Parts: sequence; structure tokens; C-alpha cells
Amino acid sequence: MMAARAQCAADDRNIGPRGPAPGTRMSQYEFSVTSQVRYLPEESDPERRQYAFAYTLTIRNTGQVSTQLIARHWVITDSEDHVQEVKGLGVVGHQPLLKPGEQFEYTSWAVIATPVGTMRGDYFCVAEDGERFEAPVPEFVLRMPRTLH
Repeated sequence: MMAARAQCAADDRNIGPRGPAPGTRMSQYEFSVTSQVRYLPEESDPERRQYAFAYTLTIRNTGQVSTQLIARHWVITDSEDHVQEVKGLGVVGHQPLLKPGEQFEYTSWAVIATPVGTMRGDYFCVAEDGERFEAPVPEFVLRMPRTLH
């Protein structure tokens, strides 16, 4: 399991022309995202260069404002640097509204042409106070078992 903290927009008092002031903690709009990845041999066909992976993401609102996830953007890269971009509304048909401390977990899947790859992305969010921001999802690895990178 990989755990990462995705920091979003900040309190305007702490943002300068190049981002937050040094040492400032951006906590008004903050998510943490954890990922778990599983290879799907039953959905894969290595002879046709199709490697399928399920990923489960847990999104927790660690900020101070209720926030709704509106859309997603994924960048999926295989080990030959072939990139797929996926954009769409919500996640698995949902646009969850998360109060501070609440979490939402979902499972989806991706297919790449090599046994190893990566995913990273962003969630487009709107907080209940009207603030719009992107919450980055840190890169995680898609890897067929017993495959060295």
C-alpha cells in the first residue's frame, strides 16, 4: 500500500505569486490518498500485450472544509513510455461529497501494454465555500507479480 498526502488549494493569506509562503501548512483544502494495486491475470493477455490491473483508492478529506469530487484526470504510462490520458466526471459513477475526516473508497481498473507501468492524476474538486481546486493523486506503480523494473 502506498500512502501519500495530496495538498490542494490554500488559505489565500499564505499564497504569494509563486505559491505558499515557505513553512506554511496548507490545510484548509487537503486530501490524503492511499492506493492498493492488484494484477488481474484473468483479464490479462500477455500474448496480446494486455496487462490488466485493479486499483483501489481511498480518498480522505483531511482539510477543514467539506469538498465534492467533481471530475478526474489520469495519466497512465507503461514501461515503454506510451501514455494514456483519461478524463471524466466523478469516479466510478460517483461525485462524493466528503466532510472533514470522511473518506471515500473505490476500485477501478486499467490495461497497459507492458507488465509494469505507473498512474498519476488529479481530482477536480469544489469545496462547499465555492473554492475550486485540483487535488493531485501521487504516482503509484502497476506491476505484474515477480516482474523486476
